[in-house]
Amino acid sequence: MSAETPAARGQFHIWRLRFRAWRGGRPFWAGLFILIAGFPIAYLPYANLQIGHLTLAMATTAGAGSLIIGVLLGVLGISLWYQKHIRTFAGVAAILLGLVSLPVSNFGGFFVGFLLALVGGGMAVAWAPGEEPAARPAETDRTDKGDAPEAALANGASEPNDLSGTSPTNGANGRHSAG
Repeated sequence: MSAETPAARGQFHIWRLRFRAWRGGRPFWAGLFILIAGFPIAYLPYANLQIGHLTLAMATTAGAGSLIIGVLLGVLGISLWYQKHIRTFAGVAAILLGLVSLPVSNFGGFFVGFLLALVGGGMAVAWAPGEEPAARPAETDRTDKGDAPEAALANGASEPNDLSGTSPTNGANGRHSAG
């Protein structure tokens, strides 16, 4: 296959459109933020950072708690993608886990995981499913469209749908009436 093969481009285009439709029907970005928030919270308490010849060990006594919070955030992020009806529970749980990560996991993964969990949880709670596009009625062959003459009003007004109450034909002289 060469780079100029139209089939390869068409398959990628179809895959991209399918992914866009799948992503649009669920809180995708909220799940992604929550999933990413779990990584620094779970990883940093076990990490040994090297700064030149200096080794910083971030091990805390609550390392298991950090791991549990990180894994739970990852599970909540993935479950938001595949079970969109739990968005409120998952969003509130992500916010609470992010808040708990502050004292447990090195200030919530140095505030990175904490902030991502708060933003993702807020997005999950605020997400609402979109409405399906309404089906338009089928076009029919009607005789009242187009060339049919309009019926004249009894008082000679040319605006049959004037509901504002401000036309000169009803005596308002352009002013709004209060009743």
